[in-house]
Amino acid sequence: MPQSRRYLSSERASRASYQDRYRERARKQRHRRSPSFSSSSDRERERRGRGHRHEGGYARSRSYDNRSADRRPYDRRYCEGYRRMEFSREREHGAGAADCYYARDFSPGGYSYRRDHERDRSERDDSYRRKGSRRKHKRRRRRTRSYSPSTSRSDSRTQAVCVRDDEEGHLICRSGDVLQERYEIVSTLGEGTFGRVMRCIDHRRGGAHVALKIIKNVEKYKEAARLEINVLEKINEKDPENKHLCVQMFDWFDYHGHMCISFELLALSTFDFLKENNYLPYSISQVRHMAYQLCLAVKFLHENKLTHTDLKPENILFVNSDFTMTYNVEKKREERTVKSTAVRVVDFGSATFDHEHHSTIVSTRHYRAPEVILEMGWSQPCDVWSIGCILFEYYLGFTLFQTHDNREHLAMMERILGPVPSRMIRKTRKQKYFYHGRLDWDENSSAGRYVRENCKPLRRYLLSEAEEHHQLFDLIEGMLEYEPTKRLPLASALRHPFFQSGSGMAEQTASKNWEGNRDISR
Repeated sequence: MPQSRRYLSSERASRASYQDRYRERARKQRHRRSPSFSSSSDRERERRGRGHRHEGGYARSRSYDNRSADRRPYDRRYCEGYRRMEFSREREHGAGAADCYYARDFSPGGYSYRRDHERDRSERDDSYRRKGSRRKHKRRRRRTRSYSPSTSRSDSRTQAVCVRDDEEGHLICRSGDVLQERYEIVSTLGEGTFGRVMRCIDHRRGGAHVALKIIKNVEKYKEAARLEINVLEKINEKDPENKHLCVQMFDWFDYHGHMCISFELLALSTFDFLKENNYLPYSISQVRHMAYQLCLAVKFLHENKLTHTDLKPENILFVNSDFTMTYNVEKKREERTVKSTAVRVVDFGSATFDHEHHSTIVSTRHYRAPEVILEMGWSQPCDVWSIGCILFEYYLGFTLFQTHDNREHLAMMERILGPVPSRMIRKTRKQKYFYHGRLDWDENSSAGRYVRENCKPLRRYLLSEAEEHHQLFDLIEGMLEYEPTKRLPLASALRHPFFQSGSGMAEQTASKNWEGNRDISR
């Protein structure tokens, strides 16, 4: 096998590369050879050429220093990764191959492979570290983001360390934190889908304790809070002395994206007290007093063209929920009796003025009026229906319509109150609930048996045949009329005989209790 010719290093600068010469020789041989015939000697030459090329390639790869000078710039380019310059085809052909891969201010003579390779590697590592730190910082900012619209980009970085939200949008705060240099957090009073209510010391009100409602940093809850603030401001304007038993708003502010509302501090809700008392119902006299206050407060709202739309025991709070404890020998349990039944109506986040847009669905399921279920439009009588359901719950300790399905809800109504009026059936858009003018309901199904076993006509729920009990149920029946136009107005409800019976006039009793519980901030 012929040996490849090696050139001295001094000759390499003046001669073309071995690979170029080999390609030229092979081209000449192809021209001399006939295209039609191929001899064994030709095939042998091709075989030898392949072996010769392999040997030459092996020789070139042995040492970087043995390479030709015109190949070194290419190797340097691929080793170092010079991709900073872009060159056109014209410049590649016009300039030397060695100059094409250097920047204009780069000197090939001053090149140090080791130094520049280490420098590039350190720059690459620094870049990766910076990218990693940026990712971590973004994740940290995502978890602890401050949503204050009034702060600049640089301010938000510093304030994110102090003002943080959890994954659900709640403001992260603890006892001892001070908001707005005024409200010092003492404890958590409650939590809901909207946010949290904190017990705070208001240092601008002489250290009085207040309830601070901190809304989640979620846009729909913030918008509801703005609407609630608007309603509360109108209530304060119409009732500056707080005579109509709606919760009083003291102040509101935006704290880094969290709408905060300061209220008078109240006690347990009527539902929470019922729950903690093992759902022992309130006495008839307690029901009377709470019912009168509730009717008075909601009547005030209706007179000011406002519908609450979310009345339920959870949104009626005691001013003071202190109680006395007695032991029931027959039932072998301790029973609580609240000392004062003075209450306030709260949560005006869903309250709607008459001129405003009316959502299709309002009210919590168990207290929802039939016109809302049937999507016939609603107005202030839907609050009266809710009050009727609430009074039943106070009296018996459980919910009247315990369901989560519209059809079942209507079946319960018919079981307790009688059939749905045909006029409402004709007018409703929800014809899928009816068939041939009657509720489409199978009484022999499992749901039908449940309704039949757990619901009965309203009067059969009476706990006593005493007159005041019948008067209460007469009041509830008037509030649970199907037709909104026939439902008992609250002005008439306040004159109902139920509020005239008992140990004295309900107004006088209520007036004494309200006066005794006026200043709830002490």
